[in-house]
Amino acid sequence: MDMFEKVFKAYDVRGLYGEEITEDLAWKIGHASGQFLRSLLSGYERGQAASNRVVVGRDMRPHSESLVQAMVEGITSSGAGCIDIGLCDTPMVYFAINHLGACGGIQVTASHNPIQYNGFKISGARARPVGANTGLKEIQHIVSTLRRMPIGASLAPAQKVDLWSEYRSHVLKFLKTPRRLKVVVDASNGMGGKMFPALFSGTDIEILPLNFEIGKGFVHEPNPLVEANLQMTKDAVRKHKADVGICTDGDADRCMFVDEKGQTVRCDLMTALLSRHFLKDNPGAMVVYDLRSSRVVPEEIRAAGGVPRRERVGHAFMKKAIADGHGVFGGELSGHFYFRDNFNCDSGAIAFATALSVLSAQELPFSRLIEPLCRYSHSGEINFQVRDKDAKMKEIAEKFSDAQIDHLDGVTCQYEDWWCNVRPSNTEPLLRLTLEARTPEQMKARLKDVEAILGKPVAH
Repeated sequence: MDMFEKVFKAYDVRGLYGEEITEDLAWKIGHASGQFLRSLLSGYERGQAASNRVVVGRDMRPHSESLVQAMVEGITSSGAGCIDIGLCDTPMVYFAINHLGACGGIQVTASHNPIQYNGFKISGARARPVGANTGLKEIQHIVSTLRRMPIGASLAPAQKVDLWSEYRSHVLKFLKTPRRLKVVVDASNGMGGKMFPALFSGTDIEILPLNFEIGKGFVHEPNPLVEANLQMTKDAVRKHKADVGICTDGDADRCMFVDEKGQTVRCDLMTALLSRHFLKDNPGAMVVYDLRSSRVVPEEIRAAGGVPRRERVGHAFMKKAIADGHGVFGGELSGHFYFRDNFNCDSGAIAFATALSVLSAQELPFSRLIEPLCRYSHSGEINFQVRDKDAKMKEIAEKFSDAQIDHLDGVTCQYEDWWCNVRPSNTEPLLRLTLEARTPEQMKARLKDVEAILGKPVAH
């Protein structure tokens, strides 16, 4: 195991700044990424070739700027050009790669991790994700062979470009608000604090901002999947009688919604709701959802005339499924939403714009639109600490051997009136359980059956 094994994850590079993530590592990842992304240029389809330039962006962490400076030097020393788009949300890097025809891009961010963390999200041409199975291991190998070259050894140009006007025009194509809405937005002291004013000021949305200050730490953990982190949004929605609340994560690629009563709206229910919006103009199109989602999602997709596709968890799988099947939209339980007309990429800003378009077109309050979708009892994702993950998943399959079983991602057992999925974490000794049944009583009973095998859940 090499010294970089700890920070190279399944989908990105991430660790403690100063100890694991340093300017020296940033330079090496820049150089290795430039070398790797350039090597792919000749392999793209005819007429789809990308230019010999890499886009770089950064989040609001105090160390992100110095990491970018080192990374730019590393990229240009590899012979690739560099376009620095500055402080931005991660989806803006995906936009910039496509808008500029770049061969890839890197966002310096640690997403929802605490302020002392940082890292790198790497994408290829057309913003295709670079993960462990799609190039990140190759980049890690190159990094392990490098010694940092002297500053000034650039072989290609670097430039800074402001793309906010073009990005705003792109995102606002998704916003149509027939009636004015009052919206609480909690940016979690993350990149939403820059993104929301830049994209949505001057529109017919009244935004009540929470935690828009960036660069000095987090009032609460920038992870909207943790229920406690939504409390400020919920309180503000009720206090100001807002139509909807939204809370974004650190790099603003994920979001969670809260209805006008201050109740959390699960993201699979948002996938079901937004699917109808996209299928109205794209009858017969495919919509992708991750396998943790409620059965209500494929039911709603079919009812709207679409083709549901169940997929493994993770943005690499979701984006590929949408691209391969010419899907129009996709959603994950984790708060990532994907859009065909956004290069098949996820975007917190476009999820926000689309949700407001759907809500403003209806006279009913948000909670009434979601109510018909709450027809099953869903556990959400529950973690269990397990040493031998494969053995426990095998035990689950044997316990429920009379179910319809598949192994798309972990093990899924489906019965007519309930189902469960148990899948392994990529980075921790954890199994993650999702279970759904027709009634709360039935769900609790089935949870006990599964917990008898997996043990006691891990508190978040």
